[in-house]
Amino acid sequence: MGLYDAMNASVTGMSAQSNHLTNIGQNISNSSTVGYKQADTEFSTMVDQAGVGQTAAGGVIASTRLDIAQQGTLTGATSATDLAVSGSGFFVVSNAAGQQFLTRAGSFVADKDGNLVNAAGYYLNGYSLANGTPTMAANSLSGMQIVNVNSATLSATPTTSGTLTANLPSADSTIAAADLPSANSSSSTYDEKTSMVMYDNLGASHTIDVYFAQTASGTWEASAYDHSAASSTGGFPYSSAALATTTLSFDSSNGHLTSGSANSLSIPVPSGANMTLDLSGMTQLAGSFAVSTATVNGNAAASISSVTIGTDGALSYDLTNGSIVSAYKIPLASVASPDNLEALSGNVYSPNILSGQASVGTAGTGGLGTIQSNELEESTVDIATELTNMIVAQRGYQANAQMFKTGADLMNTLIQMNLT
Repeated sequence: MGLYDAMNASVTGMSAQSNHLTNIGQNISNSSTVGYKQADTEFSTMVDQAGVGQTAAGGVIASTRLDIAQQGTLTGATSATDLAVSGSGFFVVSNAAGQQFLTRAGSFVADKDGNLVNAAGYYLNGYSLANGTPTMAANSLSGMQIVNVNSATLSATPTTSGTLTANLPSADSTIAAADLPSANSSSSTYDEKTSMVMYDNLGASHTIDVYFAQTASGTWEASAYDHSAASSTGGFPYSSAALATTTLSFDSSNGHLTSGSANSLSIPVPSGANMTLDLSGMTQLAGSFAVSTATVNGNAAASISSVTIGTDGALSYDLTNGSIVSAYKIPLASVASPDNLEALSGNVYSPNILSGQASVGTAGTGGLGTIQSNELEESTVDIATELTNMIVAQRGYQANAQMFKTGADLMNTLIQMNLT
C-alpha cells in the first residue's frame, strides 16, 4: 500500500466518521421528538482490486439506517387526541396538498377548523362513519379523509335503526280484527304498548307509539304510530294511519319467534329516515309485559363536548346532550420492511420499492397493534448511548486525521529527498 492509498483511506475514514457524528447530532437533537426513531450508522469496507497477498486500501463508507421498527416507550398525555401505537402499525397522515404519509408521531390537536393536526403540520386521516361502515381497501390508502372534531359545529343524526326487546304475556286477551290498532278506529284497543323517541334529519325528536295486540293464540300484531297525531285523549283514533304494521308469530314450545315470523318493523320517522326496529328478541311467555331493551341510534342537534378514541381506532363524539355518536374509524398501516421506509421532514415516512407497498387494516388486527389514547410514543434515542458514540466517533475522526497528516508529512519528506 502506497502513501496515496493510506491518505485516501484516511480521507474516507474522516468522511465516514463525519457522517456518524451527523447522525449522532440528529439523534440528540430529536431525543424529545414524539415518535422519532434513532438513526444508526453502518460502516462498510471498500477494497481496491488486488492480487492474493497484496494490500490494497480502499477505505470505508458509512450509510444511515433508521431503526423504524423499534418500539418507543409509551408515556401518559393530557389529551384524548394524543395517540400512540402499541405495535408495528403507523398512522396515516396527509399534508396540506393531500399527499399521504406514514408516521408514529401522534401528538394531534384540533386546528381552527377542528381538523386534527400534529406538531409537524400533518393531518390525521381516517374513514368517516357518516354513511355507515366504510369500505377499507387493504392495499390502498385511498378513501380516507381528514379527521375533524370541530366542537363549534352542531351535529344531528337521524335515527336509522333501533332494537326493542320485550315479553308479551301469553295470557293476554285476543283482539277482534275490527278493534285492532291497525284499524285506527274509536273502538281500537290493544294488549300492550310502549313508546320510543326517535330523531329526524334535523335532530328534532319524535315520539313513536308501538302497540301490540294478540290476534290469535301465538300471533300478534305490532303497529307504530306518530304520537303527535294521537287524539286529544292521547290514543285512538290517530289523525293519520299507522306508520308501520307487521305480524309476529311465536313458537308455543319455547315462546320465541318462529323462523317464518317477521322480526323487524320498518318505520318511516316523520321528516327523517326510514328506520328498522329490530324485534328479533321479542318473546311470548307466561309473565307480565316487560321491556328489557329499547334503544335507537341518532341524536338531537348538539355540539361536541369531547371525543373518545378506542384501542381499535373508533372515534366517537361525546355531545353536550349526553349522546355519543360514532364519527370515524382511524386505521393503521404497515409495510413489509419498515426500516427501509424513506424518511422525510416532519417525522413522516414514505413507502418505496425497498419497504414494500403500504397495507391498511383495523387497529388490533393482523399484528398492527392497538391505538392508545391519552398516550404518546417517546423517541427511541438514549442520550447516554449517543454521548458514548460521540466520543468514539470523535476519536475515530482524530485518528484518521492524524493518519492523513502522517502520510502528508512522509510525502513531503519524500519530495524533499528527491529535490536534493
